[in-house]
Amino acid sequence: MAESSKNEYGIEIRNLSKIFGSRAEELVHLVEGGITKTELNDQHGHILGLRNINISMPAGGIQVIMGLSGSGKSTLIRHINRLVDPTAGQILVGGEDVVKMSQNELREFRRHKTAMVFQKFGLLPHRNVLENTVYGLEVQGLPRERQVEAAMHWLERVGLKGFETKYPNQLSGGMQQRVGLARALTNDAPILLMDEAFSALDPLIRVDMQTILLDLQKEIRKTIVFITHDLDEALRLGDQIAILRDGEVVQQGTGQEIVMAPADDYILDFVRHVNRARVIRVETIMEKSVADGVALSVPEGTLLEDAARQLIDSGQSEMTVVDCNNRAVGKIDLKRITRSMVSGG
Repeated sequence: MAESSKNEYGIEIRNLSKIFGSRAEELVHLVEGGITKTELNDQHGHILGLRNINISMPAGGIQVIMGLSGSGKSTLIRHINRLVDPTAGQILVGGEDVVKMSQNELREFRRHKTAMVFQKFGLLPHRNVLENTVYGLEVQGLPRERQVEAAMHWLERVGLKGFETKYPNQLSGGMQQRVGLARALTNDAPILLMDEAFSALDPLIRVDMQTILLDLQKEIRKTIVFITHDLDEALRLGDQIAILRDGEVVQQGTGQEIVMAPADDYILDFVRHVNRARVIRVETIMEKSVADGVALSVPEGTLLEDAARQLIDSGQSEMTVVDCNNRAVGKIDLKRITRSMVSGG
């Protein structure tokens, strides 16, 4: 089945704030002025959901939104398809402001531009796997033949070929989530919204689903917004990560940037126990000079763990880092790798 044309649906969230309560718009100026979440509740009986969120999500990448319970991450993702209306701010998708869409425009946007994968799977119990998977295309009114063709393609891609006639209660949690993913992909929307999609799964199945998503993303290049409270998951999946606390963005950047330079003690607590060797890549810490006569080389993107293993196995003291054109761009040695694994030095 042919994929859709190049994804041009990046997402820009600008100055987005959300206050829950009947006088929300009257109180925006207090939020912009710095009133705390506790003060807003105690003094005005309103709940601060989000404060002045600014995130740029490039088309075709995985943007992870991370935070603990109550941080505002699920509220944020629900703004993108306007399941929640903002109190202030813009949500630009492919350059169009979702906030300004009419109800008819919003309905079409939800049907054709976004698809969601839920934590609790969201499958219809009275429909079998195939019927759950075609649901979005059924709502769009596509011919039955096209519905089935698309559904069967994605069911096979997520490893569920042969399970088309099974019902949700006959499937494991991991298999149910595969159906949810296949349903979202069958919809062929350029934007995939995944709200704690793998959080209900056992650890091994969760890792398996992460692998499936990463493998598929190489092909589909969707703009994926992925919500999680788990840093390891965020670091594995995210091209970009934004960490929220009490409705505000505390830090955003690549996983490398967050692990190497946590913005404050809150972020430091998150990254303290991360296995840095499985996160940091050689180009992040390499010395940007090239030594002559170094036989061993590794490409940019190689994790420190893999680079260290290659150095040890080879008995060499250092290696050259090369770019995608096999040109030397730097060098790295075991001492620098070991130091960075421990302290970021």
